[in-house]
Amino acid sequence: HNIYIERKNQMITYENFWVTLAEKGETWYSLTKKYHLSDNLLHRLRHNLPVNVNTLDRLCSILDCTLPDIATYHKDPKPPIIEQS
Repeated sequence: HNIYIERKNQMITYENFWVTLAEKGETWYSLTKKYHLSDNLLHRLRHNLPVNVNTLDRLCSILDCTLPDIATYHKDPKPPIIEQS
C-alpha cells in the first residue's frame, strides 16, 4: 500500500473570489442573507481552506463567473511524498 503524506502548502487559494465578489457588487452580508451561504463557508474561503466543488459551482452561478474568477491553483514544486507500507 502507498501512503500519501499531506502537503503543507496550500495548492488552491481564493484571493480572486474576493476581487470578483466586489466587482459583482456583492458582500459577505449579501451572500449570507440573500443567498443563504454560511459564515463558516466564507471563513473557509477567507483562509484558503478546502471547500466542496459543489460550493464552487454555486459561487460561480451566484456571481455569474468562471472558476478562475474564484480560485487559483498553485503548483507545488515538490511532488507528494509517497511511503511504501
